Amino acid sequence: MKILLCPLSDGGYLYPAIAAGRELRRRGHDVSVLGRSTAAAVAADAGLPFAAAEDFGGHRAFSVTWWGPTGAAQYRATVRAAKESGADLLVTSALCNGALLAAETLDIPVVVVGLSVHLWDYRAGGDDEPHLGRTRRSRTRDCLRLYADVREEAGLAGRACRWGDEPLLGDALLLRGDPELEYPGARLPERVRHVGPLPWEPTPDPGEVEAIGEHLARDGKPVVYVHLGRFFEGRSLWPRLNEAFTGGRFQAVVEQGRSTDPRPAPDADVLLVRKRWMGPLVDRAGLVLSSGTSAPVLAALLRGRPLALSPNGSEQPLLTGACLRAGVAVHVPNDPSVAAAALLESAWRDDGLRARARVLGGRLAAMDGAARAADIVERVAGTSAAPPVGTSAAHPAYATAPSAGATAAVPAGASTAPAAGASTAPSAEVSVSSKENHEYAISRPR
Repeated sequence: MKILLCPLSDGGYLYPAIAAGRELRRRGHDVSVLGRSTAAAVAADAGLPFAAAEDFGGHRAFSVTWWGPTGAAQYRATVRAAKESGADLLVTSALCNGALLAAETLDIPVVVVGLSVHLWDYRAGGDDEPHLGRTRRSRTRDCLRLYADVREEAGLAGRACRWGDEPLLGDALLLRGDPELEYPGARLPERVRHVGPLPWEPTPDPGEVEAIGEHLARDGKPVVYVHLGRFFEGRSLWPRLNEAFTGGRFQAVVEQGRSTDPRPAPDADVLLVRKRWMGPLVDRAGLVLSSGTSAPVLAALLRGRPLALSPNGSEQPLLTGACLRAGVAVHVPNDPSVAAAALLESAWRDDGLRARARVLGGRLAAMDGAARAADIVERVAGTSAAPPVGTSAAHPAYATAPSAGATAAVPAGASTAPAAGASTAPSAEVSVSSKENHEYAISRPR
């Protein structure tokens, strides 16, 4: 089977798809990657053939920053690349409306790799879930509207949707968190499956790792790994970071991620980095401070590290709420009246917090997410009958989000390994300027 990986090219979306793709290649399938030209080195490190989206008219089409405005360009680039490669199936990521429509046009299956908690409507339950930033209903409605806009732009508006009222899920949506992170009692859509974290990242440069280690050793203070996401319309976290890591007992390695305008104070114990990998840095840390995006949260939990979370927009409030319910994180409000250094000290010394992080992380680490994902991809390829037109979120065949330690629903023919720690995932970001207005559709309060 020929499989084209066409997720967003940002690491939090590309790396999990590559993890699944490498397992599929190990099973004998022909797997290649379509993405921004900047992702070529990552694909090469993974040992997978690569095609640049720009060569197919997809400029900016696989950037999370531009995911909404470039949906039609992504559609065209994916159709062209899939035809050229003879793809039998697509593996994409959440927010890739163009890839979903390309699969429909080409009449081939598509599997969506999601994030760590479910972003959109549950099948049932969760009615009393606190509105973290905005309601699920409004988030789902706006994402469907964006999908419909791309569908119209691609000339498919008059054609019945292959997935009825649930097009964002594709033929299967793979979630990377743990069922415990879903709201208690909530029921997930039938085509949503937990698979596990799907961990993979490019090989770290040993010299870079050694240099960072020497810098941290010279300072000698305990290490907090800080991973910043986008700030959206909120305040920058830098004033809080400077307060927490100036003249205190901790030092920080700060991965800028997709944040902008870093402002470390001259005397702050802060090492600013921008790397394609984070594993060796999380290994050196005793605590992870994050905006609440999937990649650093899962990396921390896989290593049993507790979390301090300061969310802003997108999935960040949703995942933060889930981690607080699971007892593996503390909330760090972006409020100068709350002493950040004292919060970090309290979290560092909280043995219960650390123990719960190890338990949850142990469940996640025990899962073979790549094998589960590959099982589902192979099953979808063999049974890619589309749901009847008109099937909606009210369809009765749905899976219940299990409680911690329960067995996650696995499709027939898929891996039957225990699903303790099975996975769930939400999605990415959006804003109001011409390049970010679609990100805002996911994150703004309602």
